[in-house]
Amino acid sequence: MKRNKKIYTYYTPKQVCTDNIKDLSFSQSPLKPKLLMERIDTLGFSEMLDLKSDFKPLNKKDFKIAHTNQYVENVFNKTGNYKSNSLPWSKNLVNSLGYTNASLYHAKRHAILHPESVSFAPISGMHHARPSSGSGFCTFSGQVISAIKIYEEFGLSGAYFDLDGHFGNSIEDTREFNPLLNKAIPKGCNVNPFGNNEEYTADFARKLVLIGNLIKSGKIHYVVFAHGADSHMDDDLGWNCDTYHWVKCAEMFANWVNEISNEIGKPLPVTLALFGGYRKNNYTAVLDLHIKSILKISNIVCGTSFKDNLEIPEKYPILTK
Repeated sequence: MKRNKKIYTYYTPKQVCTDNIKDLSFSQSPLKPKLLMERIDTLGFSEMLDLKSDFKPLNKKDFKIAHTNQYVENVFNKTGNYKSNSLPWSKNLVNSLGYTNASLYHAKRHAILHPESVSFAPISGMHHARPSSGSGFCTFSGQVISAIKIYEEFGLSGAYFDLDGHFGNSIEDTREFNPLLNKAIPKGCNVNPFGNNEEYTADFARKLVLIGNLIKSGKIHYVVFAHGADSHMDDDLGWNCDTYHWVKCAEMFANWVNEISNEIGKPLPVTLALFGGYRKNNYTAVLDLHIKSILKISNIVCGTSFKDNLEIPEKYPILTK
């Protein structure tokens, strides 16, 4: 199944928050899009991407698709539970949220309109937000908002492969608040593998089969692959996989995309996202894990031939005498 060589990437510096993040925040997620794009450029992989930077941000009305009016106003006005995301508040942060969430929406929309192109939203900080609060460094549920907007516009349903190291609760927590989500992301289509190494990849394989059957029966029309780096066992908040098994998940997903596309006779719309990753002693390792995942998908799905020479150092290397 022929694909475009470039990964269509929705990124603008406007989706980056720099105020107080580097020094005052445990999570570097608001900075991650910028750091990742700079790292990709430094390593010489920029030609892997086709950048789209002139997209419009989401607005308050969009955020209220997945959140209460009160919570949205609290975030914008620095009132009430605006700190529930555990991030330093700033006008820069608030402004960036519109673009961060829009990055995912527009990337998904592009994949649907141009399924021959894999799309990419270099974002994180979404999948723990609840209807009435933020949580776990997440402010707004971008995956919920974008899924409902896509369903309203195209009548299409999606599945999320959330390989972050922590259960992506915002989808399940929002089903009652906005029942349309049950059509936009049907129950059972918020995939969060469990276990360690072989157990983790085996569980992921089983869930790929389940979603594949839903695609072939016409119940799921697009997928989002959110490969969180905090499912790596050397992450400060992670525990699931060593580097081999973590990268293997990207390989499994990429091969599955090709297989499903061949079975349905057309390219499956695919969007990539980042999600979590926390490693204070070596944040470059977090970025390089994300890049290894993107390279694997680019080579297998898009038919490129980029060389991956990135080494991920152990957090606590074994000392030998």
